[in-house]
Amino acid sequence: MERAGDAGIDSPQIWSLSDGRAGNVRQADALADALGGASRTLALAPRAPWRWFAPRALPATDHAFGAGFADALATPPALAIGCGRQAALATRLLRARGAAAVQILDPRIDPAHWDLVVAPEHDDLAGGNVITLLGSLNPVDDAWLQRARGAFPALADLPSPRIALLVGGPTPHAPFDGAGFDALCARLEALRARTGGSVLATASRRTPPGIVDALRRHFARTPGLAWCGPDDGPNPYPGLLAWADRIVCTPDSVNMVSEACASRVPVHVFDLERTNGRPRRFLDELLARGRIGSLDDGPAEIIPLRETARVAEAVRERLDLFQH
Repeated sequence: MERAGDAGIDSPQIWSLSDGRAGNVRQADALADALGGASRTLALAPRAPWRWFAPRALPATDHAFGAGFADALATPPALAIGCGRQAALATRLLRARGAAAVQILDPRIDPAHWDLVVAPEHDDLAGGNVITLLGSLNPVDDAWLQRARGAFPALADLPSPRIALLVGGPTPHAPFDGAGFDALCARLEALRARTGGSVLATASRRTPPGIVDALRRHFARTPGLAWCGPDDGPNPYPGLLAWADRIVCTPDSVNMVSEACASRVPVHVFDLERTNGRPRRFLDELLARGRIGSLDDGPAEIIPLRETARVAEAVRERLDLFQH
């Protein structure tokens, strides 16, 4: 990933802009890839006071991201895609220089400052230039899953059925704790004892140390794996999505749940009852569609949640860009 100041004078068709956080990078890059054409991924580091506020035009705003980005404004791309509040100002600036601008997630000011705003339904954002989706943008489709199986072939040797356990970290809207996580692990151990198979567990950078310790403790003798950080080798997360027969997620990350639901296997979200706010509205819609369910049963028919291709087609039609 390039820093914003690394942008050269040769402008690709698409710039993918974010604050460098994995979830925001993933959404912007997923839309850029779905649209096709040459693209460049840039991580922004806004200066004070711009990093403190919504993406409003203040004096000297051209220099909000440093001299390198200010120079790059002279050669804008055909399309700027931003994800997150820090990127929203950058996409505004590029639009003023002639780029088409698509902003992902609610920018917290009038969407009219961008050509299009892509926002999840649970944000309750509306407008003539707003495209809504269920969940978040991501790259997971059948081709992505096939590549992930090829990248992690050893997972195929683990006993089936394989339960993938995706662990994030508690948030104010999804406050799971150590006791609740212990109870989940006990349920998974009991399920595996009945059905055989293996448990493939992975933590994230947001997982508290106590939960990481519990993950290692519960599955130390269970067939499968427990990935808790770089010391355990490459993160097998793509392979877990690709090789799983069932996926279990903590409820804190819309991105993580969306990617799990883009697979073709049953998905269970742990501790949904304690989840509230916007994430709960998202999960309730998945429940209504039958895409997530109980730990023991799977739906009769699984329809993967794959919004990225639909959103990309809507962007093409609305902006008349990158038509195939």
